[in-house]
Amino acid sequence: MEDPQDVVLVADVGKSRCRVELRRGSELLGAADQHGFPGVHVDNGPTLAFDLLLETVALLPPGLPLTTVTGIGAAVAGVEASAQKSQELATMLSLRFGVPAAVLSDATAAQLGALQGAPGTTLIVGTGAVAFRFDELGVLHRADGWGPYLGDRGSGRWIGQQGLQAVLEAHDGGPATSLSVAAGALVESPEMLPGWLADQENPYRAMARFAPLVLQAAEAGDAVALNIVGEACRILTATVQRASGDDTSQRVALLGGVVGSDFFASLLRKSLASAGIEVVAPLGDGLDGAALAATRRGLIQERYIHRDGTNWPD
Repeated sequence: MEDPQDVVLVADVGKSRCRVELRRGSELLGAADQHGFPGVHVDNGPTLAFDLLLETVALLPPGLPLTTVTGIGAAVAGVEASAQKSQELATMLSLRFGVPAAVLSDATAAQLGALQGAPGTTLIVGTGAVAFRFDELGVLHRADGWGPYLGDRGSGRWIGQQGLQAVLEAHDGGPATSLSVAAGALVESPEMLPGWLADQENPYRAMARFAPLVLQAAEAGDAVALNIVGEACRILTATVQRASGDDTSQRVALLGGVVGSDFFASLLRKSLASAGIEVVAPLGDGLDGAALAATRRGLIQERYIHRDGTNWPD
């Protein structure tokens, strides 16, 4: 049974960032964050995630009531690729803290947080892009989220990559764009862009960091940037439609850094509305979803939550 005074440790252990929060009900007691990791599915993934989470916990402000933690919820990259390793991580966390532990994918956590456990569709647009829907029976329906090589179309990475490609096309004699000036902050000449990108530790994140400049150029009226942003909205609308399937409610909650742009979110809402899809305000984020998984059992998403396996009393 969930108690509003329960102290829970929640984490978002992603590929670009690891965030940890200590919460008492809806009260945030403390937070810390640092770099991310490749994913729990890789070789030695559970240990990498476990060590990173503990290192981030050690960065929490001193004096917090860590000894009174009653549950742990961790949204972790790579969960969908290995149930066995996700279960292993949950067991490691439970043994370390002596409390129930729940491990779930970052996308599942985002959907849980956005709709507070209810069925429905969530579109997450960050470096990647994925639409998640849980139906009334708790069955997952997803579209995209297939990574930078084969998917994530319309994402921050996709928008940034299209922008950089447009700069090179303009250099080759294609349509002129103000993005060429924006790219000047990265390299002296467009010819240097391929080498610059190859030298980046994470090329996909580097491309995603160019997305805000594409959005700014589009908002200022740059025709090339507007075409890129318009195409992203059309792609993402199609992604939501595929995930929604036979869902007659046709509603979606939007999450992710890219939809934090009011300009982009407005265009995306219009695109979704033209397809008969209503945008609803998210009730929370991935950390809220991780907290929900830590404090409540029997959720419709339960089959996608990896718990430590101990028969803890309610």
